[in-house]
Amino acid sequence: MSGILGRKIGMSSIYGEKGRMIPVTAIQAGPCKIVTIKTKEKDGYEALQIGFGTRKEKNLTKPILGHFKKNNVESTAYLKEFLFDEISEYKVGDEIKADFFKEGEKIKVRAKSKGKGFQGVIKRHGFKGVGGATHGQSDRLRAPGSIGQSSDPSRVWKGMRMAGRTGGKNITVSNLEVIKVIPEENLILVNGSVPGPINSIVELIKL
Repeated sequence: MSGILGRKIGMSSIYGEKGRMIPVTAIQAGPCKIVTIKTKEKDGYEALQIGFGTRKEKNLTKPILGHFKKNNVESTAYLKEFLFDEISEYKVGDEIKADFFKEGEKIKVRAKSKGKGFQGVIKRHGFKGVGGATHGQSDRLRAPGSIGQSSDPSRVWKGMRMAGRTGGKNITVSNLEVIKVIPEENLILVNGSVPGPINSIVELIKL
């Protein structure tokens, strides 16, 4: 479960060794600064709390600002804990960069998907719509149709697929291969797509 935070840059494509085009997502993986080290003796588990990004001190709350000053590290925009099996090689203030990952290894990416607002059943659930396109049916093209029974049970069943807010949920995509690591620019190229809009924060976790 060891991992770091990153920022989604966007999608592109590269060519593999056999000339096959591979769709990739570019992610700025770090640098992430170690803010706190959790130990079994003190906390009951081993983990690293890491920070990513920059934010002015005036935009931080006093408890968070005091947390950074207590550990004598620069303030960051985001904080996240990751479980590490071996924490003895790290110390507070160290930076974890893109070379934390190796080309060819599998990772999983967790992020919040794009928010699409309130959507109807056709976009949200893939319904076909009700009625034809002519003969007075034009107001029913994208309607959901019947949602329940009449006198028995006289209610709508829980879980009925209806219109509602779409997107904006935490999504995890597993078994993504690291195609290329560019340590001098703190970039990694991951095979396929990852959730979230451009410039969104993502969690990169080793499998």
